[in-house]
This record gives sequence, structure tokens and C-alpha cells, in this order.
Amino acid sequence: MIRPAMARPFSLRCSVRGDGCFTRLVATVLALAAWLVTPQPVDAAHEIAPAEVLAKVFPGAERAGAFVGEPPAAVVFAEGAPAGYLLSTADVIGSVGFSGKPLDVLVGLRNDGSIAGAVLLKHDEPILIIGIPHERLRAFVAGFAGLDIRQPVVVTESPAPAAGVPDAISGATVSSLVIRDAIVRAARVVATSRGMFGDGRGGARLDRESFAPAGWEELLADGSIARLRLTRGAVARALDEDADAAPESLFIDLFVALATPPRIGQNLLGRREYTRLSAAMGADDTAILVAANGLYSFKGTAYVRSGVFDRVQLVQGDKTIRLDHSRYRNIEALAAPDAPELRETGIFVITADSGFDPLAPWRLELLVERETAQGSAVQTTFALEYDLPPRYHRLEGATAVAEPMPDEPLWVGMWQRRVGAIIGMAVMLTVLTAILVFEDVIAQRQHLYQWTRWVFLAVTVVWLGWIAGAQLSVVNVLTFGHSLLTGFRWEFFLLDPLIFILWSYVAVAMLFWARGVFCGWLCPFGALQELLAEAARRLGIPRVQVPFALHERLWPIKYAIFLGLFAVSLSSTNLAVLGAEVEPFKTAIALKFVRHWPFVAYALALLTAGLFIERFFCRYLCPLGAALAIPARLHMFDWLKRRHQCGRECHICAIHCPVQAIHPNGAINPNECIHCLKCQRLYFDAFTCPPLIVRRKRRQERAEARSTGA
Repeated sequence: MIRPAMARPFSLRCSVRGDGCFTRLVATVLALAAWLVTPQPVDAAHEIAPAEVLAKVFPGAERAGAFVGEPPAAVVFAEGAPAGYLLSTADVIGSVGFSGKPLDVLVGLRNDGSIAGAVLLKHDEPILIIGIPHERLRAFVAGFAGLDIRQPVVVTESPAPAAGVPDAISGATVSSLVIRDAIVRAARVVATSRGMFGDGRGGARLDRESFAPAGWEELLADGSIARLRLTRGAVARALDEDADAAPESLFIDLFVALATPPRIGQNLLGRREYTRLSAAMGADDTAILVAANGLYSFKGTAYVRSGVFDRVQLVQGDKTIRLDHSRYRNIEALAAPDAPELRETGIFVITADSGFDPLAPWRLELLVERETAQGSAVQTTFALEYDLPPRYHRLEGATAVAEPMPDEPLWVGMWQRRVGAIIGMAVMLTVLTAILVFEDVIAQRQHLYQWTRWVFLAVTVVWLGWIAGAQLSVVNVLTFGHSLLTGFRWEFFLLDPLIFILWSYVAVAMLFWARGVFCGWLCPFGALQELLAEAARRLGIPRVQVPFALHERLWPIKYAIFLGLFAVSLSSTNLAVLGAEVEPFKTAIALKFVRHWPFVAYALALLTAGLFIERFFCRYLCPLGAALAIPARLHMFDWLKRRHQCGRECHICAIHCPVQAIHPNGAINPNECIHCLKCQRLYFDAFTCPPLIVRRKRRQERAEARSTGA
């Protein structure tokens, strides 16, 4: 593909002086490389599937037609008769991945509502941070063969998942969830549009596939959203109270909408949240959005104890449907740009077995109860009528659908399955907090400090890194940045409990101790470097002291690497993940050196360099350390003690600092300090610190003088 010429030439000017020149040069080169290799947007429409792809997506198929219709799908033929459809998730629902970039899966759908097969065509997910090969991701997608799309689906990490539901990819659960949602929702949209299943009436059915952009005000005006506004006076009159004593201020402004049609739900929730909601529901379940402003809460508090909302209920004909908390999803904010700020918003999922008909009129009843002065309770009910506009009715035949099975939010299950590891993490972080809070007490006792540090670092390497797999990476930082730009959802980050807890702890600890809490105590690869360096020292391997003038010109390299990776990630997360291989964490920690030899050789080379220059990688190459160091100066306290002789009369701490974070003038650079407490151990050592040596000798001389005089 021929790329257009750049709009205008550019130049990069560097002076001989200053460390910023190299940083700007590396960042510019990496950003230019990203621009050169990033593919141009391509049309997502698909032609007739090649024979080799068709064999994977629809085993036993003879041929497939062209992708036609709305939404587009191709009819698949087997034994001379139509056997199902081929569909592209990108064409059908415009699927996007966790990275915010396009995600495309080609899916085979049988006439009985089961998945025949699936092939990943395109993705830009940053899932390779722990060494997950592309083959494993493709195998995960192919594992959806046999899935019944009429039932709610949960991706698990259990050893015995349900039929057609593959295990989530360990370490890439977020991407697993996104891919699952795309496959299930797109297949249901095509199945519904082709009349494969519906409400069983053979006539009109609910439009679950058509989408058109619409704002809050437009949806409110055309009846897609219904509204009930009550004042305090109106409520008082309904309760036979003194209406004159109640001001005409707002009591509640209640909104309700059937969120199942994409024109309503996707515009209000956003594409990603709507896709997650659709996949979590059964094929014939219904989603109802309820939102409100004002003094009165439609949720109340009784549901916390009973599990049932006692202030609202659905009524349709002679049916009364109580709203269950287990099928409630809280919504923090609506995605529609003109939507008002609402006090509370939520989605209630009404299952197909409730008998609820989304096409027929229904009402949401709001119960208001007050206690009288005599202690008795009076109550009244207000009804918010809802009649789905005709535009959401589709006149097509349909067959009945199987009853759906309930599911639960995926992150809840992930936390439940890792309770033991979560407890271990909590214990470890509690111990570390105690070490940091009582660092002076520990530093004054040389043997206690040394054994405390060695044991903690060993636990960090063996348990936190090799067993629990909780090694943070710069890709986590890049992914977090992307989520802020493309639609941040807490649920995605909650899916990996150990990583979430660790990042939360590091974020809070940075306010007190800067970046050193993670780099010095909780980084498995950093701990491995330090333990190996200590072993090398005991074996007599000489340690190289890098001249400080050279050292301060080398440590900006890691900042250049991080900024370059961040710039690249804005256009290509795949290229950024590839560049993040500068981190040996994947090889040394996640895969325990079981990897192709170039990666193992690179990791071993860094560890070998660390035998001579302690924490060589941390000093000069680690982009994660650079990312944490940038806000390091925002910490609130300076816990590390210094004397006025430091840097003037004495340089012992600077010589022994494992990362040379102490300047020749004695100042500690918080951007580089890993808070290992070695300088504090020396600070309290009366046989090493010169001011303490002088003080100790004076005490001895005075003691000898008193004893002689005696």
C-alpha cells in the first residue's frame, strides 16, 4: 500500500548539552515507526468466505453465499439444503475490543441456534503481556463451537466449563469477556433477524438488531423513554396530607425505557456496555432501564436484606413482576451525550419465563410510603405507563425459544475463585505496610533488616511472581490510558483480582513513599535481580560502580522507552505490546524461562548484567519504573532521613545504593529511589556512618576517662 506523503517536512534539533535530546529522538523515531507500519482502515464488509475458512467456521458445509441482508449474513449450505449462516461480528454489531480498536470474529451459526465454529479475523487486544501466543487466542475463539446462543453465557476459568463455553485465557480474562460478548450478541442479532427464534407468536416480534443514532431528548420525544415527574405537593395530596404545607419542589423525576432494542439501549448505555448486557442475558430476556432524580429513591434499601426491590414493580395485564436484585445491573452514567445527570440509574433484566411481553403495554408502579404521627403507615402508588413505539415492532414469523439460564457478573466469579490468593495478597501487603511504617525500628537492627528484606524479596519472586502471576507491566499502564480514552469501565479491571489489588495498593502507596514501594518490594523481576546480586557479592564477583556523570545520562533511557511506547500505543497497541518486550517480565516471571531462546537469552543477559551493575534493568531500561517515576514527586512525605554531612563529608550511602539514586551532594532522587532502606540501615549504623562513629568514639573516650578518674 502506498502511503501519502507527509504534509510537510519536519526536523529534529538537538544541542550537545542536555539529556532531553536523546529522549526526544527515541520518542520521535518510535512514533514515526508506528505511523509507517500502522495499517490504513479497511472496509469490514466480507465477500464469500474461502473454502479453508468455511471448513473451520462451519464443518461439513458445502458452500456459502454472499453476505447480504440487514444485518449482513451469508447462507451456508450442507447436503444441498440451507444449514445456517456465516456472520461477521464487525459487520453485524461493529464490535470493538477492550483496546477500543476493531474486533472481528467470523462465526458459523446453525439453524438450531448453536455455534458451528468461529475464527478470529482481526483484533488489536493487548493480551500478550504474559506471553499468550496467538494460537491460544485462536483456540479460545474456536472453542465456542457447540454453544447454544439462546442461553446466557459465562466465560470461566473452571476445569469443567459448560458445553460450548471455553475456559477464559488466564491473564487475558478481559479480552476473553469482550470476545465472548461480541460472538454471542452478533449471533443473536442474526438469528433474530432471520426468524430463527423469537417470542413464539408467529407475528410481530421485538426488534433486537436495528440500530440508529439517537440522543436522550429524541428518545424522550418519540416515546422510547417514558417520564413521570412528581412534586412533593402531589405526593402529599395522594397521601391525604396537607398539600399546602408541602412545597412544590421535586419529589422524584422518574424515567423508564425498554433497553433491549439497540436504538434505545446502545444509545443510552454505549456500544460496549450494551454488548456486555446483551451477551449476559438470555436470547429472549428483556432489559428495562430505570433512572431517577430527586429526593426519593426508587431502589430504597430493603433490597439489601430481602433481595427484592420493594418500591418498584412491573405490572402487565394481570401479571405483577417483582424486580429481583440478582438481575439488577447498576449504571454509573449514561453514554448519550445529551443525557442529564441522574441520581440513580439501573438495568433490570426480565427473564423470558416471567411471561413479560415487551411489545404489549405495561407500567412501572412506584410505591411511596410514609409514617404518620400516630406511628401507622400510609402508602400510595404512582404508575408510569409505557407503550413501546411501533418502530420497534418487526412483522416476521418466529419460533419459540428455550428458557434462559441465569448468570452472574464475571468479575464476581473471578474473585470468588481466587479467594485464597486474595487472602495471601492481603497478608503480604499488610506485612509490607508494617515494614514501611516501622522502617526506622527495622533499619536500626541490622540483622532484622537484612533477613526481613531477603525473605520478603524471596516471597515476591516465588509466590507473587511465579505462583500467583501478579507481575505488573507497562502494558497495564498503556491499557489503562486507552480505557480512559475509549470508555472506562471498572468491571474490566476487576476481572483480575490480584492485579487490581496490587495496582490499587501501589497507587495509594505512591502518595506516601513514591514509586519505591513497587520497584523495591513488589516487583518480582526486580527482587530476582537483587537476590542474584547478593549471591554474586557473596561469591566474590566484583561490583562495577558506574561514574555518576555517566549514570545520570543513562537513566533517562527508560523514560524515552516509556514515552515512545505510549506514543506508539495511540496508533497501534499490537506494536506497543511488541515494543514492551523490552521488559523481560514475561519470560523470566510469567513463563519461568520456558520460551524461545532469543527471549530467554535476553532475560539472562539482563540478569547477568545485574550481577556486576546491581539492578541494571531497573536503572536504565525499565519503562514501568519510568511510568511510576513520573508522578513520584507528588508524594506527601519524605521518610528517608539524611544528615548535613551526607554528600559533604560522607558518600557511603551513595556508594551502597543499589540503583545510585543518591546524588554526590547527598540528595536522594525520588524518581530513582526504590525505598530499599539500605541508606537507612547505614544511617543508624554506629560502625559505618562517620558522624555516628565520631559520636561513638567520644562516648567511649568519656567512659574511659571516667573509669580512669575513678
